[in-house]
Amino acid sequence: MKRIASVTLILTFLATPAFAQVVRATWYGNELRGHRTASGEAFNPGGMTAAHKSLPFGTCLVIGNPQTGRKVAVRVNDRGPFTPGIALDLSSGAAAAIGMRSTQSVTMSHC
Repeated sequence: MKRIASVTLILTFLATPAFAQVVRATWYGNELRGHRTASGEAFNPGGMTAAHKSLPFGTCLVIGNPQTGRKVAVRVNDRGPFTPGIALDLSSGAAAAIGMRSTQSVTMSHC
């Protein structure tokens, strides 16, 4: 009985939405239009997508800009960034949606 309760508690914890992490992010755009992403799809700068080093392709993330208060849901479809200290690369469309103009800190949580 204790084992069932423990498993239920763990599953409940894993199913609850995670708190937002603050990470450094950058964005990329037209220079890569049409190039294949690591997931195999063509990059669309206007899409609501992101690159992350390890999250599975298809993962939905909510990205927020603390400076503007705006948020956007993006889908991970690429790998990167490979610059130390940067955790996320947004498409230019996603960056524009939250009012991000350059590399900055953003909030990141699962949808």
